[in-house]
Amino acid sequence: MALQEEFEKQGVWLFKYRGTLPVLILLIGLAVYLYSVLNPETFIIQDSQIKSYYLIFCIAVSLFGQYIRAYTVGHTPKNTSGRNTEKQLADSLNTTGIYSTVRHPLYVGNFFMWFGPALLTENIWFNIAFILFYWVYYERIMFAEEQFLRRKFGETYLKWAEKTPAFIPSFKNFVKPNLPYSWKKVLKKEKNGFAAIFIIFAAFDIAGELLKGSKNFNNYLLIAAGISIILYLVLKALKKSSLLRTEPNR
Repeated sequence: MALQEEFEKQGVWLFKYRGTLPVLILLIGLAVYLYSVLNPETFIIQDSQIKSYYLIFCIAVSLFGQYIRAYTVGHTPKNTSGRNTEKQLADSLNTTGIYSTVRHPLYVGNFFMWFGPALLTENIWFNIAFILFYWVYYERIMFAEEQFLRRKFGETYLKWAEKTPAFIPSFKNFVKPNLPYSWKKVLKKEKNGFAAIFIIFAAFDIAGELLKGSKNFNNYLLIAAGISIILYLVLKALKKSSLLRTEPNR
């Protein structure tokens, strides 16, 4: 099999298990974090006040990734930015808004969402390994998706790809989004990710405290996780209601 077809095949396979492989990396990150909890001298930050600020920074990194995803999804039409590779749906090619600055904004958002918990480990080697893993993992997925778009949209896709970076945004050719922002679509599509951020950070904190034999949990994280879970359940219950009914073609 030629390398081009091999990369596409790998991308399709990796996308199919996109919900499983990152979780395995997250569990490794949790293990690294718990090792440092048992051996606190391995943490880079020793001052408790600075560590509190660093936690806020890590959460902010993840929320920044969620913001990128929310901004992207809010401006896209129906049947684009799909969640599959084997049965792709793309009625049109997204080239305006954030798609005029980068070809794969959702994966940029995913990177920051996962990078937040990775930073929490304070382990340089784990973070380097995470970045390399993410690069190889999503490079194959992006390749598979771009093969589909190239076959479907031909020259239109090639002209857009030629001036638009794949992963690191460039704002010099920014084009205003064609569609207005849809909060309803974002609430329907992105509720999982928002809840997951606070649940993951709360889980790290709870696991670390229990391992130390302590119950001095971060109450702010617990409250944030609880609110995000309630919000998720409410939005899931309202998903098909008129309150979250999106506009035509959204």
